[in-house]
Amino acid sequence: MSETPQEKLQRAKDSGRIIREVKSFVVRQGRLTKGQEAAIEEFWPTMGLEHQTQTFDWPTIFGNANPVILEIGFGMGKSLVAMAKAAPEKNFVGIEVHHPGVGACLKEASDAGLQNLKLISHDAMEILKDSIADGSLAGVQLFFPDPWHKKRHHKRRIVQPEFAQLLRQKLAIDGVFHMATDWENYAQHMAEVMNSAPGFQNIAQDSDYVPRPDFRPLTKFEERGHNLGHGVWDLMYKKIS
Repeated sequence: MSETPQEKLQRAKDSGRIIREVKSFVVRQGRLTKGQEAAIEEFWPTMGLEHQTQTFDWPTIFGNANPVILEIGFGMGKSLVAMAKAAPEKNFVGIEVHHPGVGACLKEASDAGLQNLKLISHDAMEILKDSIADGSLAGVQLFFPDPWHKKRHHKRRIVQPEFAQLLRQKLAIDGVFHMATDWENYAQHMAEVMNSAPGFQNIAQDSDYVPRPDFRPLTKFEERGHNLGHGVWDLMYKKIS
């Protein structure tokens, strides 16, 4: 009897080709398509990175000393692949715990022939603490994270003072933390946290927010929101010390 997609994914996990389930939050999983499942089977061994207690050696992993941009929560990966394709002079690392998103991103990256993109399927906080060397990132991207819009859930938002200081450790001087959200209350929260965070300077000149930079692709979801009159807020903070 042939294996189901779920059984094949579990076998990939058991063999170390997909990292074990995260423990720090609830993972909203969907059903893997056959294409996503096949992409994980074929491309994870060369494009996937595992959680480790030794820090990643980026020049060895990528074969060059180009700047490394880390994206936390890349969704289905379309914009991450587009950014990596548009900037071959940079290396990109994406973290996502949603397995269909991992599979979709692997497929898109392979179709695009990318050599400057690696993926991780693990809790981002553990990766930052355990696997990423201090001062080794040129940028961190956090686009449209879960807003946890109910007030009693605000403590679950990833952007908090402790998180800002963790990123400060991992970013190089002049490295940039770039956030985007379509929830105004979360944008205000992000600005409040980052404006108070030691070692960071807001890149915005006239307000807390910057126009969407050209290098951040406009997603279909975002474009639909714009057409409906919904706002999107980009925030960019540079590490200065």
